[in-house]
Amino acid sequence: MNTFLEKLENTLSPIGTKLGNQRHLKAISSGMMFALPFIVIGSFFLILAHPPINMELYNEQTANFFMKFLASWRGFADEYYAQITLPYNLTMGLFSLYTVFGISYQLSSEYKLNPAMNGFISLVTFLLVSTTISDGGLSTEYLGTNGVFTSIVVALLSVEISKLFKKPQFQIKLHETVPTAITVFLNSLLPLLVNMVLFYGTSLILLGAFGQTFPQLVMNVLTPATGIANNLWGYIAIVTFGNILWLFGINGPSIIFPIIFTLGIANTGQNSELVALGLEPTNPMNLQMFRIAIMGGSGGALGLLVLMVKSKAKHLRTLGKLSIVPVISGINEPLIFGVPLVLNPILAIPFIITPIINLILTYYAQVLDFISMGFIVDPSFTPFFAQAYLSSLDWRNVVFTFILIAMNTVIYYPFFKIYEKRFV
Repeated sequence: MNTFLEKLENTLSPIGTKLGNQRHLKAISSGMMFALPFIVIGSFFLILAHPPINMELYNEQTANFFMKFLASWRGFADEYYAQITLPYNLTMGLFSLYTVFGISYQLSSEYKLNPAMNGFISLVTFLLVSTTISDGGLSTEYLGTNGVFTSIVVALLSVEISKLFKKPQFQIKLHETVPTAITVFLNSLLPLLVNMVLFYGTSLILLGAFGQTFPQLVMNVLTPATGIANNLWGYIAIVTFGNILWLFGINGPSIIFPIIFTLGIANTGQNSELVALGLEPTNPMNLQMFRIAIMGGSGGALGLLVLMVKSKAKHLRTLGKLSIVPVISGINEPLIFGVPLVLNPILAIPFIITPIINLILTYYAQVLDFISMGFIVDPSFTPFFAQAYLSSLDWRNVVFTFILIAMNTVIYYPFFKIYEKRFV
């Protein structure tokens, strides 16, 4: 094992070091850390709004105290859903806003520019190309994780444009008695104007030519075809595609979600009809496969979480403990951007491999009747073990998920130890 780890480290560490020191990639990685506190807190509110109970199966006459408590929680969450999820909508729901500011702030610092001013220039520019105003309201569709790719492009390019105006011929110099704030204000006008004209002009051209904004075009290009989704290997290809996008900071699951979630719902409905007729469910490509694909979030993150909680590195250990509740409920953005997994060539390998193995094992475990096929549409954003039971009402499925987590931990272990050494 030591020889294997040494060879792996000698191969991957130089690549990771080179990428980590590249100015723009470093800005992306560090800039996304700005959003980490927001997504950690926001995820808790999302869990609070989705208690782990299926009300279609709830019977008040036979329910115990715990189930009655969950039912009351569900009633409270449904009644005050808008109020409970408001913190989520203003944190994770505006993730790209925090990202574009953070990345431009970090890159400006690398260039010795005014980081705060360039951060706000990028923020305004991003809003111009990513949102619209209708009836006095601001569209937030691409201000969350769906707009991350756009925010990265805008942040990097806007700083590069602003950097051009740092040259002496573009600088306004005033007498030393004039307050610094006035000088900063005057010197920010030209780069702000140029950025707004270039980006907004490009956005209008795209809208006129294709009838879509830049973020919409990106999403359409990245959305794969749905025809292969009902096949195990096609399903794996789609899930892998989404996970690869995550490694570049793009919310891949949000792109593939309409494909595999809709497929899972339809096939689970077919299984449910069979069970209602007293027959056995027959379709393994049900919603349970989707839950396994994102168990602990993308990339089989529960295995990584187990290692982080016991890590020798304080940063990884602390982040792991903070992420326990979100990750067991399938929300792993704190790990994606906090570890970070984005642009991480070492952890990218298990991040891609782990879900593939999980899906293959789950498919054949259902076909061979080691576990039950899913026939119930279980609640989202609930702990993975609750979803495993509620999807099939079979405790074997719960045990199976813990076996998968143990395997995932083993897969992540050698790569994690290499990455951990950097912090130790």
